Amino acid sequence: MLRTLAAVLSVLALAGNPQPPGQSVLLGRSALGRPIRAVRAGDPAAPAKVLVVGCIHGDECAGTAVTSLLAPGPVPAGVELWLVADLNPDGFAAGARQNGSGVDLNRNFPSGWRRGGLAWDPEYPGPAPASEPETRIAMRLVRRLRPRVTIWFHQPQALVRAWGQSVPVARRFARLAGLPFRRIPWLAGTAPNWQNHRFPGTSAFVVELPPGPLSARSAARYAQAVRLLLGQERVDEPARDRQLAGQVLR
Repeated sequence: MLRTLAAVLSVLALAGNPQPPGQSVLLGRSALGRPIRAVRAGDPAAPAKVLVVGCIHGDECAGTAVTSLLAPGPVPAGVELWLVADLNPDGFAAGARQNGSGVDLNRNFPSGWRRGGLAWDPEYPGPAPASEPETRIAMRLVRRLRPRVTIWFHQPQALVRAWGQSVPVARRFARLAGLPFRRIPWLAGTAPNWQNHRFPGTSAFVVELPPGPLSARSAARYAQAVRLLLGQERVDEPARDRQLAGQVLR
């Protein structure tokens, strides 16, 4: 009942704040030269920035169905939404976890980066931290936006996972999406690990979708969960979340 009421209130709020269609932005190019784009929607002057990445592992790209539903908007007043449907177009084209250089992009970020393995190993972190153009594109975007919330879609565990300062927001999203939540420490070199260390007070977490392609109904459910979270982020949620995060930081 409460979830239904929240959905109705969110739709009414969005209807009262129409936004123009999303604008496509070229962020850069992949290791093999494919374009990597973002769609930005909402007010560029909005104080709350939210970033959603549909695909970072090329064989875990069901999240792109969610970003495609979010791209047309609308977006609540006070929020600017950035959508990167596919950060790893080379991996997606090859049906591979890694990028075009054989690097697992979600082990290539600087925080906790560890050397080891060879190209095309399942979790090869690359020859150096942020060695890959896709990683640097993501880092530049996060530095530019300093997003209040970043959601990274993965597969196939069907749960929401977070650690430290991101736990409160991730728990809220899990409730909205109807997924179980797990508090799990970040692995070395992952994107949420980097943002959580680089920008205290922000939240970056992982949504593990079920295996296989999403049904239209499931994609709509996850997109609605993002919209409801956007509606919550336009008010002063961060102060409450930072207070709660102090109880769970490790």
